Amino acid sequence: MEHFDWTFTIRTNIFVLRMLGLWPKHSDKYEFNLYLLYALVVVCFFAVLHTLTQAINVFFIFNNFDALMRTTYILLTLLLDLLKICFFTQNIQTVKQLLETLDRKSFQPRTVKQKLLIEKDLNLWTQMYWMLTWCCIGALMFWAIFPILDGSYREGRLPFIAWYPFDFGETPLYQITYVYQILGISVLAMSTINIDTLMAATNLFAGAQFDILCDNLKNLKLGEDDSKCKEKLKMCFQHHREILSFGKSTNKFLNWIVFFQFFASAVSIGLIMFELTVIAPFSSEFYSAISYGGSIIVQAFMYCWYGNELMLKSGNLAYAIFEAEWPVANIEVKKLLIFFMLRSQNEFTISSFNLFHLSIDTFMKILKTAWSYFALVQSVNIQH
Repeated sequence: MEHFDWTFTIRTNIFVLRMLGLWPKHSDKYEFNLYLLYALVVVCFFAVLHTLTQAINVFFIFNNFDALMRTTYILLTLLLDLLKICFFTQNIQTVKQLLETLDRKSFQPRTVKQKLLIEKDLNLWTQMYWMLTWCCIGALMFWAIFPILDGSYREGRLPFIAWYPFDFGETPLYQITYVYQILGISVLAMSTINIDTLMAATNLFAGAQFDILCDNLKNLKLGEDDSKCKEKLKMCFQHHREILSFGKSTNKFLNWIVFFQFFASAVSIGLIMFELTVIAPFSSEFYSAISYGGSIIVQAFMYCWYGNELMLKSGNLAYAIFEAEWPVANIEVKKLLIFFMLRSQNEFTISSFNLFHLSIDTFMKILKTAWSYFALVQSVNIQH
């Protein structure tokens, strides 16, 4: 069977990250060259500086409750995006090594059935990638045009409330600052979209490996020569160890990202729901909040969904062993099967410092927490 290219599905992620300066092409880490200079300019000038101007402005609007809430959920997401960029660039070597691991012979599908099984999951991931992308593009588009649609651009209003050490109300500084804000938020949005989906893809790849291993176990010919049976079982044992190593490396990388993602998601969703109660319905600002809230929900759901899928697929190993032709195997092979079954009974889970696991239950808890934040902010606003 021809070689299966696992990175084919994520080629768009790699291309976008490379254009943003977050994917060194010819090495596993950053080197002192023009690409490093390009990455520093893109990240520092567009991402960091854009976030910093909004963070400084918080001190000037602290007594304005509505403006503070409107700025907080955006600023919280921007800070999270910067943290993701930081962790990703620090661990770019680990990410590339994980992708290189997929080229191992043991990680390759052996039959057309296995390939079709993998492609089904990859197609679902692709749909989720574009869903998240279009939600973010919708939010960016409405943010970019709502000062124009409501005519507030005549008063010098920008898409985002921010502080600058100059008077941006005069031409051409207003136009330059306007375009800069759109470019800054676009760099951050495209970075986080492709980092999130790439990390979700690593969980998808680990789950696909459990599918391959389960199929291999089900189709073991245990009535063959003892030496052949033991050799095939050893290959399955080795494949299982490699999958666990792959998953643990991914989990180690995701610890901080998932921790801050879930915290920011709960707070941001709650604040967006509050924002929807105070802005004009069906305005461009209203639609931008809807699109932005949808992208945050998809972000959190994507992590939880693929973490949940990985957990369920890892739990299928014991059933796959039971479905093998174990009745015709000799006593030694049966002992190996029992040992493997006992070893694989515990489901493999992705967690954040063992505080919570990536699962559908965790996603529901995020939504419940978001509602609690919304109720709290709403009560505070009523008191004001």
